[in-house]
Amino acid sequence: MVRFMMKCSFIAIVLLVGVLIGMQQANEGMKKMRGYDDPSLQGAFTVTNTNPGEIEASVLGQKVTSHDIDEKQKQLEEVEAFNFFSMVGRKLGDTVSAVFEMIMVELSDGIGKAIEKIG
Repeated sequence: MVRFMMKCSFIAIVLLVGVLIGMQQANEGMKKMRGYDDPSLQGAFTVTNTNPGEIEASVLGQKVTSHDIDEKQKQLEEVEAFNFFSMVGRKLGDTVSAVFEMIMVELSDGIGKAIEKIG
């Protein structure tokens, strides 16, 4: 099942990259066909250096900057600060681990006592 999911993910990534490359090639073809550079025709993926050390990227017309990524990371941290299902899952996992640990300790003690009686 894991191999199947990995293969599907790999195929989806390859197809997505292929679509982006195809869109970029179609854009280049449109520019060549017109004979001049039209600012309304944007590439599928562009990267520009705005300031030293700062890179601005554009994917399908939407600008993405490092500041946007930092803001999204902060939002995710705030949302994850209180995630009810994560907390419940963690508590449930800890409880199940503690129960199985007690069962294993009792079994090992029982087996140890049985071996002492035999020996």
